[in-house]
Amino acid sequence: MAQASSIEWTDVTWNPVAGCLVITPGCTNCYAMRMAARLEAMGVAKYEGLTRKSGKRYVWTGRVRLDEASLEAPLKWRKPRKVFVNSMSDLFHPDVPADFVARVWSVMERTPQHTYQILTKRPERMREVINASGLPALEHVWLGTSVEDSAVLSRLDDLRATPAIIRFVSFEPLIGSVAGANLDNIHWAIVGGESGPRARPMDEKWVDEIRLNCLAAGTAFFFKQWGGRTPKSGGRELDGREWSEYPA
Repeated sequence: MAQASSIEWTDVTWNPVAGCLVITPGCTNCYAMRMAARLEAMGVAKYEGLTRKSGKRYVWTGRVRLDEASLEAPLKWRKPRKVFVNSMSDLFHPDVPADFVARVWSVMERTPQHTYQILTKRPERMREVINASGLPALEHVWLGTSVEDSAVLSRLDDLRATPAIIRFVSFEPLIGSVAGANLDNIHWAIVGGESGPRARPMDEKWVDEIRLNCLAAGTAFFFKQWGGRTPKSGGRELDGREWSEYPA
């Protein structure tokens, strides 16, 4: 029910929901679409019908599947872990019912030994669901949003309007400058270039802009990768070192 992760900033992934939908250019080459198609081909029923062939690649159909069998998995984990919630979906996809989100919250509330990292491209719905449902801000539940370029910087405003102890932003895949990003009350920034067969290049200037912005705002800076054909292609070094800061 948990998958050990090669993602540098987490330990395991937990997917009580599967499936998603392409909504902005940052989604175009989503690794999870390729993975979901591969898992369906392997006969994993959870991913059946969640992707379709489009040209030479697979894309999301927009369907989501709630996985009751995975929902309570963290209750069995004794050793503390950093848990990336829904690496194969988005907990705040419009077809994920608010009451299911509340059940996910209940599991997280009952397992304070873990640190949960929830990343969404739909922070406006996250704000609405959390506020409407009265879900508590938990110290061990970090809320984040993805921002790939300046066109979606408003996501940071929705994130700031959401009750949370720790807020973070993933500038990945970074496909344009975000020099104007307001990082006030954003505690952690992850930066990464795109990887995969159609990876778009990331300009070093864009990364430097974010690092200086983090320094000015007091935001922890985590440089994940340069990207390329594979996630490891370009390595993780920036200015001769690796940057792996976490929020206090």
